[in-house]
Amino acid sequence: MRIPGAVILLAGVLTGCSCNNTESLKEHTANATAAAKRDAGAIAGGIVEGLERKGPLDINSASPKQLEALPGVTPPLALAIVDGRPYAEPADLTRKRVLTKPQYNRIKAQIEVRK
Repeated sequence: MRIPGAVILLAGVLTGCSCNNTESLKEHTANATAAAKRDAGAIAGGIVEGLERKGPLDINSASPKQLEALPGVTPPLALAIVDGRPYAEPADLTRKRVLTKPQYNRIKAQIEVRK
């Protein structure tokens, strides 16, 4: 008589665990789906911004908000770039000590000085 009781108890425990696992799996899937939607929205926004921007960004006329779209450019750094104007060439950002060499290297392919 003890064995069937243990089997019933074990079956009840396993059934309870599978319900919790199912709920946990549903919650995990919902969270992953929400994160994927957020990421897809951010990627789409970046693509649109890239398509709207025709070529490199002119550091002498770009707004702080446009400068912040460059990799590693924070709001204070964008304002420092604006305050350091005018620039004769992009490398002036390092010569005027507005950016460090690593910061400049990250964005140099995406900026220019239009004449």
